[in-house]
Amino acid sequence: MIDIKLIRENKDLVKENIKKKYQDEKLPLVDEVYELDQELRKLKQQGDSLRQERNITSDEIGSLFREKKTDEANTKKEKVIEINKKLEDIEKKEDELSEQIKNKMMLIPQIIDKTVPIGKDDSQNVEIEKFGEPIVPNYEIPYHADILEKLGGLDKISSGRTSGNGFYYLMGDVARLSSAMLSYARDFMIDKGFTYCIPPFMIRSDVVNGVMSFAEMDAMMYKIEGEDLYLIGTSEHSMIGKYKDQIIKEEQLPITMTSYSPCFRKEVGAHGIEERGIYRVHQFEKQEMIVLCKKEEEMDWYNKMWSYTVEIFRNLNIPVRTLECCSGDLADLKVKSCDVEAWSPRQQKYFEVGSCSTLGDAQARRLGIRAKNEQGTYYLTTLNNTVLASTRALIALIENNYQEDGSILVPKVLQPYVGNIEIIKPKI
Repeated sequence: MIDIKLIRENKDLVKENIKKKYQDEKLPLVDEVYELDQELRKLKQQGDSLRQERNITSDEIGSLFREKKTDEANTKKEKVIEINKKLEDIEKKEDELSEQIKNKMMLIPQIIDKTVPIGKDDSQNVEIEKFGEPIVPNYEIPYHADILEKLGGLDKISSGRTSGNGFYYLMGDVARLSSAMLSYARDFMIDKGFTYCIPPFMIRSDVVNGVMSFAEMDAMMYKIEGEDLYLIGTSEHSMIGKYKDQIIKEEQLPITMTSYSPCFRKEVGAHGIEERGIYRVHQFEKQEMIVLCKKEEEMDWYNKMWSYTVEIFRNLNIPVRTLECCSGDLADLKVKSCDVEAWSPRQQKYFEVGSCSTLGDAQARRLGIRAKNEQGTYYLTTLNNTVLASTRALIALIENNYQEDGSILVPKVLQPYVGNIEIIKPKI
């Protein structure tokens, strides 16, 4: 959510930002908010004047009673009653207008960074840099589900019976390998100075509304029937929500946290749920990172965060690249974002395995997260980044470490987490 001062002082800037995001249908919101805000400010002025008049009149009533001027004092009391009724009506109208403004402001996208490339959708994202040489071996690499099944590591038939499409069982050495990646990613982030956290896996609606847009919520979140609770789609949401309505001392900044959680997603949209594989599923596990910092530290942390993901994947023998997300591919709360994509030697192209974003003060404004220094309080900047998402990382790992005999080489950094196994051999 942007600062309403931007609409008061520079409506054209806000409208131009909406156009850059190809959301012209939202342009009328800017003028609507401006008019509602003008009306609200006038009401507040009326209210302040009436309160001042009430205070003066109340003082006069006391003096009149002391002077035994009872009739005149009672007349003044009637005036105070009338003022109170007017104030009650004004305050009710103020609440209504404030709610209308808030609802419309929640739909207006955050001002994007000036370095964000302008484009309509993800097809216009811009490659930044490649890390590692993408290799295509001189032997065929099967579809990842087939590899996992031959390793005795994937059972989607049973999960279809228990849970339906979009779920899976990981078994044996494959399950162990998946857990090893998450454990390695956790320890990697701890070594970088991040505080490890296991957060709540369900959050209330006020936190959901604070961390994401309505469109994202509808497409992603599962609601618990009969409860004001949602299953998290990423632990970023509950980690940021930890600081809801808090004022943090500036000397405690930056706050850097990394968390493990299962993630649950509806995955609504044209891309659909993958029937055989585990690329797009309803449930996976993830190591995540967040930072809360001062505005002036924002880009330093942004660049550190995505570089950590690159480093992890390179340590797993996986070539990756980074893509700058264009304006039309940015969610409404994001200021700037880049994707980390892993090389698929089977498909001979890259696919997304993580995303790093700064949201400016958008989440902080929605959730009331502020810092305090000698000059007063201010809203914090929040950033988040995928350290490692289990299913997609597993696909990248097995494809890039696949041997001609169907075995998988275990990267050295993972071997201590799997009992020093160096290779996983097919069971079938």
